[in-house]
Amino acid sequence: MSVRRPAVAGAFYPAQPERLRQQIESCFNHERGPGRLPQKAGDTRDILSVVCPHAGYVYSGAAAAHSYLALAEQKKPDTVIVLGPNHTGWGTPVSMMSEGSWETPLGRVALDTEVAMAIFNSSGMIDIDETAFIREHSVEVQVPFLQYIYGDFKLVPICMGYQDLETSRNVGAAIHKATDGRDAVIVASTDLTHMEPQQSANRKDHMVIDAVLAMDEERLQKVVHDNRITTCGYGPVSATLVASKLKNARRVELLSYYTSGDIIRDYGAVVGYAAAKITK
Repeated sequence: MSVRRPAVAGAFYPAQPERLRQQIESCFNHERGPGRLPQKAGDTRDILSVVCPHAGYVYSGAAAAHSYLALAEQKKPDTVIVLGPNHTGWGTPVSMMSEGSWETPLGRVALDTEVAMAIFNSSGMIDIDETAFIREHSVEVQVPFLQYIYGDFKLVPICMGYQDLETSRNVGAAIHKATDGRDAVIVASTDLTHMEPQQSANRKDHMVIDAVLAMDEERLQKVVHDNRITTCGYGPVSATLVASKLKNARRVELLSYYTSGDIIRDYGAVVGYAAAKITK
């Protein structure tokens, strides 16, 4: 069985287990974060999916912590499906790993082969291809947060190079079908506008956020393309909206939004980060 080794430990987040735990906790306690650590998990869950950013924790971790606090205080799922964009160009247009485990400084997470193969068999567009994940960070940076809040769980990683509406709807429908009767949560990994002045980034980011809040994947895709918005994970978010609506999602709540400029006080060329939860 294959083990996917961490590619960005020591860069996007600390490579030492104790330092990593400390940084995750600092994200929860950050002034831009929720301001506290997760409390006891609940007995029920109405969260179907969350949106999280995927930059270095020092930049986007406080935003991600909002989504992970919401998940941590509800019932733990058996499986977490993480969809991220393909930044490297490696691998097939839509890639998934189905066997083995993922390793981070916090240990190894087993992949859910049964759920992965059910998604694969339901899609027709997804390939089993490990190469897409070798250097890809968009899924990886979510895993330590998940390990921190859940401990033991099973993972299904999906990497989207093709992010068009047809592909997103196919992937979302496949996830819905494959998880029917199973206890799974979806994480959509995306950053928003990249390297634009704060005012421009805020304007464009709220176009994207408004489409997500409307639960309208077609509007999201149109907004991104018509305005040339550099949101890197609009496909994963679109697919997550599709899957969530098929599971009778009723509401999207924005949990956090800020830019890298709000962290480092340099507003000349910023990246936008948002966290949201989609509920029944």
